[in-house]
Amino acid sequence: MINDTPKELNPDQEIGRLIDEVMSSSLTDEQYRKKMQRRKEVQEKRIAEAVPEKGLIIVNTGNGKGKTTAALGMVLRSLGHGYKVAIVQFIKGSWEPSEKRVFSYWEDQIEFHAMGEGFTWETQDRDRDLDKASAAWEKSLEYIRNPDFQLVLLDEINIALKMSYLPVEDVLAGLAQKPANKHVILTGRGAPAALIERADLVTEMTLVKHPFRDQGVKAQPGIEY
Repeated sequence: MINDTPKELNPDQEIGRLIDEVMSSSLTDEQYRKKMQRRKEVQEKRIAEAVPEKGLIIVNTGNGKGKTTAALGMVLRSLGHGYKVAIVQFIKGSWEPSEKRVFSYWEDQIEFHAMGEGFTWETQDRDRDLDKASAAWEKSLEYIRNPDFQLVLLDEINIALKMSYLPVEDVLAGLAQKPANKHVILTGRGAPAALIERADLVTEMTLVKHPFRDQGVKAQPGIEY
């Protein structure tokens, strides 16, 4: 029998408990309705108590595919709201990215800079990689500080941090200079612990299967680039 006695749970715990309970086949229709009503009440209370808005530091990391793709989805949403967006790509840049061509339709809202020269095993020049990463970071700081831009995407910056092309302390200090309502997304595998600690939203993409690793399928247009 399901125990309906309220417990001292935080909202996440209570919602989790309610989800577990409604999955039980032993519930009557009335019990199910009451559980769903309680879940609605908890969710509405959380929304009512939430802060209206806050500029977020968002990190997409992990070994799985989709970090940049998820960030570009946020870019599209921002463009749809009429916001100005800046994208700085730290590693990519040895080819003309298809995203840049697509975003040219919003040229009055978006600024796009592909400032890398390719992956580190392609460049094979650490000093040049350091210089490129430093230049990309200086460009990023311009947009981070600029109140006219609602969203700034720093694509593959986590790799630059992982490779010690940029000091994480400098990046954290730069993020502290953003206007209160500005969102900044930082993508790339290997995000340092200090950045994860500072971020408001962190998503780790987990690699389960990959066509190149598992089947030897090359990167394809529309999927990888």
